[in-house]
Amino acid sequence: MQIFQPMPLLKRADPFDDPNWIYELKMDGFRALAVIEHGRAQLLSRNGHPFASFSALAESISDSLPNVRAVIDGEICSLDRRGRPQFKNLLFHRGNPPCFFAFDLLTYGKDLRTERLLDRKQELRRLLARSPDSLLKYTEYIDGHGMALFQRVCELDLEGIVAKQKVGPYITEREHSTWFKIRNREYSQMVGREELFERDRHSEPVAGWHACVLACVSVESSVSQFQRRYSQSGFPKP
Repeated sequence: MQIFQPMPLLKRADPFDDPNWIYELKMDGFRALAVIEHGRAQLLSRNGHPFASFSALAESISDSLPNVRAVIDGEICSLDRRGRPQFKNLLFHRGNPPCFFAFDLLTYGKDLRTERLLDRKQELRRLLARSPDSLLKYTEYIDGHGMALFQRVCELDLEGIVAKQKVGPYITEREHSTWFKIRNREYSQMVGREELFERDRHSEPVAGWHACVLACVSVESSVSQFQRRYSQSGFPKP
């Protein structure tokens, strides 16, 4: 299978509403591409380096999707007992086994990168419906209401949201990207993050980890419950 590059995630200062966009939670972990073929899966960093320390998660993904050949974009996360992603637990390999939050599908039977985002996500949902693995999760989204979601994210002390154009193809040229991260500047888990990276950069406990795009989020009970509730009923009114 050919080498794939993840779609760049650009920065945007303020949230916005737009019926032509969807909005997802940012997950706290390592951005990764799950490459599945020939009965095995490999998790690759943004720069194409294998995440050797997550070989057990990769094996779990391949076991849950037998006879599948696909490339999935997502985030490796470590959840605590309440379903809150904890970056330090992931970094230092402690706590619960890591899981993979899938949010886009690059290939599955054919190259899907030129198709609309919503079509790719629909195909991804169908693919993951075949998987009983609790470590492989589909990332839900909110349609059109970025400002309300961002406000709620700030209230819950989450890191931010990701805005994505509904009809956008999957492209790797930074100047043409239609994905934007909008960060909560008061997010508590970002305190000391730069110092942590600088201090541990040379030890590199996970190959290529410092080159990954970080997305930080914690949920008040369970990420999966949060996503399911909002995908079914829409964002609640105040």
